[in-house]
Amino acid sequence: MLPRVAVGVLGVLGVALLHAQTIHNQSPADIVATVGETKITLGDVDAVAMKQTADQFGNLRLQQAVYAARRSAIENLVAQRLTDAAASAEHIEPAKLFEREVVGKVATPTDAEVTAWYLANQERVQGATLEQARGAIRKYLVDERTEAARVAYVERLKAKTAVKVLLEQPREVVKGEGPTLGPATAPIELVEFSDFECPYCRRAAPVVKQVLEAYGPRVRLVYRHYPLAQHANARPAAEAAACADAQGKFWPYHDRLFGDPTKIGDAQLKQSAKELELDAARFDACVDSHEFRAKVETDVKAGTAAGVMGTPAFFINGRPLIGNPSFEEFKRLIDDELDIKKAR
Repeated sequence: MLPRVAVGVLGVLGVALLHAQTIHNQSPADIVATVGETKITLGDVDAVAMKQTADQFGNLRLQQAVYAARRSAIENLVAQRLTDAAASAEHIEPAKLFEREVVGKVATPTDAEVTAWYLANQERVQGATLEQARGAIRKYLVDERTEAARVAYVERLKAKTAVKVLLEQPREVVKGEGPTLGPATAPIELVEFSDFECPYCRRAAPVVKQVLEAYGPRVRLVYRHYPLAQHANARPAAEAAACADAQGKFWPYHDRLFGDPTKIGDAQLKQSAKELELDAARFDACVDSHEFRAKVETDVKAGTAAGVMGTPAFFINGRPLIGNPSFEEFKRLIDDELDIKKAR
């Protein structure tokens, strides 16, 4: 078996749209992955998955946490099958294969790299000096590089052997109600719950733009408000953006707020509307009367019902993608959904 440095939940695959196909509860005998001709059942997976600690998936609702644990177990079982087969083909022990293909390719961190990590992560060393933390940092960097090398090696093995993941992911019922970009007929509906004061949402905005540019009319983006309680300016900004939407200017206003985090105070919200050439009197009256307070609250309740606990949170045809996903993570899920549509 190929040793594992850290459990990683990789991209999700393989499930049809709820409105098009009923998802059944998979039983222990059901095949949830294949590696070439080798089959992996849900029973095989749960023998590994249910030994994981719950705190690894603490920010997920139970059904999504169980899915994440199973998906992680599948990735480990797939890696094991692939590496065992590779070792058998070379007539060597899996441990020797790991040493050659993974450990042997990991460069030892230099003193300069250790120092750079220490300076960039002061909050994580809890006041320890560089000398006190040096050994732990070096080990952390070695472990991180070893895991990256392990993942890269497994990906190379996957390129040589057909691997299919058939595990069905629970979907959330999320209505696409709000400002949109893209055609209503798009096969992919991407619902975003976001907060204008959230720095992670601001970082996600260009990634979402990249997704829209890459997929064009195949993706419809729906924006829904989820102002976090700890962000004092988030709810007023959400209501102001809804007022801008009432004048057909949501997306320019959205881009302005995310483009400059200093623009979300009360005075700046109204100034931005003037600079975007909205009807200032109408906008100010809308903001001052909290005309869209109920609309924002409806979005928050919808997000909470779907399992949103922080921002940004995304749902791709009901499949959750929580946190601050990369373009590659979006692509993996969207491509899988497009494959499903193509196969129907």
